[in-house]
Amino acid sequence: MAFASVRQAAEADFPTRWGVFRILGFEGVREDTAAKDSCDPRDTEGLVALVMGDIHSAPPLVRIHSQCLTGDVFGSLRCDCRLQLELALTKIGEAGAGILLYEQQEGRGIGLMAKLKAYELQDKGLDTVEANEQLGYAADCRAYELPAAALRLMGVTQVRLITNNPEKVAALESAGIEVVERVSAEVESQETFQRYLRTKQEKMGHIFENVPSANN
Repeated sequence: MAFASVRQAAEADFPTRWGVFRILGFEGVREDTAAKDSCDPRDTEGLVALVMGDIHSAPPLVRIHSQCLTGDVFGSLRCDCRLQLELALTKIGEAGAGILLYEQQEGRGIGLMAKLKAYELQDKGLDTVEANEQLGYAADCRAYELPAAALRLMGVTQVRLITNNPEKVAALESAGIEVVERVSAEVESQETFQRYLRTKQEKMGHIFENVPSANN
C-alpha cells in the first residue's frame, strides 16, 4: 500500500558496538487508511535508519532489515536474521559509512502473533511459505516503499545493497533508487535453519552459494 506522506520524526547520536551512528526515525502515513491491507492493516508505519559517515560522496552500503524479534532480540536460530543484521552492521562499520534501514515488517510482514502461529505449523512439517499461505497470507507480505522514501529524504539515490533477495533490488529500482551493486548477505548456515534457507532459495528466489541440499 502506498504512502500519502513520509516524514523524518527524530534524529540523535547513537553509539554502538560497530561504531557511532546517527539514528533517524521516519514515519509513513498510508494513502488510503479506509482500505485495509490483509497483510498489514496499520494506518502508519515506522522505520529506523542507522546512518554512519559520508553517505553522499559515493553510493553507500545499505541494508533493509525486516524486524525480527525472535532473531534480532532473542537470538533465534530458526532463521538467519540476527546473523544478517550483525553482518550488515559489521560491513558498514568496516567501510566507515552506510545505512541500515530497520523496517517494521515482522514475519515477512504478517506480524508477530501470526509469525508465532506460523512457527506452530512449521513444527508440524510445513515450510515457511506453506505456513504463511495456510494462515491466509502471501508467502511474503513485505513492501519496500518506506525504505525507498527514507533514502530519498536523506538525498541518497544510488546504493550498494546488502541482500540475498532480488525482490529488494527490484523494489528499490522501481522506486527510483539505483542499486549499483548487490552485496551478499549470506551467513554461515546452521543446521537449525538450513531448511529455512532452502525454502527461500527454491521458492522465493533468494541468492545463496553455500546452502546444503536436502539430501546432505
